Amino acid sequence: MSMTDIDSCDSLVIGSGPNGLSAAITLARAGRSVAVLEAKDVAGGSVCSQELTLPGFIHDVGSAIFPMAVNTPFFRTIDRKKTGLEWIFPSASVAHPFDDGTAVVLYRDLDKTLGQLGKDARAYERLVKPFAARWDALAQDVLRPFHPPGHPLLYSRFGLSSIWPVSMLARLCFKTLRARSLFAGLGAHAILPLGHAFTSAFALTMAATAHNPGWPIPRGGSGAVSLALTECLESLGGKVLTSSRVQSMDDLCSGSQVFFDLTPRQILEISGIWLPKKYCQKLSGYRYGPAAFKLDWALDGPIPWKARECSLAGTVHVGGTIDEIELAEKQAWKGITPQRPFVLCTQPSLFDDSRAPGNKHTAWAYCHVPSGSDVDMTSRIEEQIERFAPGFKDRILARHVMSPHSLETFNANLIGGDIAGGAQDWRQLFARPVLSLNPYSMGSAGMYICSSSTPPGAGVHGMCGYNAAMTALKG
Repeated sequence: MSMTDIDSCDSLVIGSGPNGLSAAITLARAGRSVAVLEAKDVAGGSVCSQELTLPGFIHDVGSAIFPMAVNTPFFRTIDRKKTGLEWIFPSASVAHPFDDGTAVVLYRDLDKTLGQLGKDARAYERLVKPFAARWDALAQDVLRPFHPPGHPLLYSRFGLSSIWPVSMLARLCFKTLRARSLFAGLGAHAILPLGHAFTSAFALTMAATAHNPGWPIPRGGSGAVSLALTECLESLGGKVLTSSRVQSMDDLCSGSQVFFDLTPRQILEISGIWLPKKYCQKLSGYRYGPAAFKLDWALDGPIPWKARECSLAGTVHVGGTIDEIELAEKQAWKGITPQRPFVLCTQPSLFDDSRAPGNKHTAWAYCHVPSGSDVDMTSRIEEQIERFAPGFKDRILARHVMSPHSLETFNANLIGGDIAGGAQDWRQLFARPVLSLNPYSMGSAGMYICSSSTPPGAGVHGMCGYNAAMTALKG
């Protein structure tokens, strides 16, 4: 199928990230003829793998850890046996090291986690266990917008806990600096100041998924996830057309439904004149958040953490105390470059020997910086890891740097280096991309937005695309 053949398609999806592919798969399952148009020469958006440093070292260009790509409503429909997608679950989802050479570790086993939390064990159990134990049920409600919840009591309990800023809930619930700092690291996934309302929603989601199902990595690299989704779509009769950039609605056939796995700014550039003026005005007010600055390393050995239990975790939160993490995230939000950034680090080759040759290793890390920042954070990120893993820098064979600008160059959805598809503060949790009972409809017949700029937002869960497709199928 070529661009000239898309006239026969019922539905067209612009962009082949996980949400674009999930929308296409959902439509194809319903009997629609679907084509996905991707500007780059390979499908998957930021969910891909490349030899970024040295030959034989496989690095995840974007997403590396997949807490919500296993048992959330869309991904449960993907037959891993047919696609060959294999998940690897480290025994520990995340570790949080401290300067004294110790660490707090979130194991998949909740009881094992509680055993190292001391006087905060009961508080952590009360706060997290109800959501971890029933994450499958909770995900059906929190990952869908504006609907009567299927599990109202559980959903209400999650909502009441989620309202709190991480800074407040951490100090109200926990007595020790270790537990408070652990919770702050989980909340920093919001890419917001930890004093903002609803940041606890992110911390609780990260904590719950750390235990159920865990934070897995795909064998062979994150590109395996995009390949599996592409193969699933093609098995249903759908097609992915790479090197097919859409610059205007004039590039598309009339009569097809169109789904945009793009952010609002790009949508306005492509289709602004086709949309209601009032909707365009609202869309133009959509706000983007802080950026990421990312490093990939080829290493001569594993990261030499002072706290050895860090080597049990696929992800390590490198940031020290709650006060340090609060300051770094507040600075990035306010346009100030953090001197000691909060660093999210992954070490996949500890669990997947296909990522590096011989006894070598790969690692991946990023920190949050102001949108569009041109400050080189390489030394600051590496100093933070060296702080908790003396000798780390001596093991670097090669590095690959992705600044906010290069992130956006690689994937046009990452506006200013924003990896979340837009700021995730309370206003854009409820008005994403605009305030609407149907956030996927673009106000013009047959046009839908299905990117992470819609509920439930960032993360590889496919639910933005799934929700948008279900909206269209319901008419």
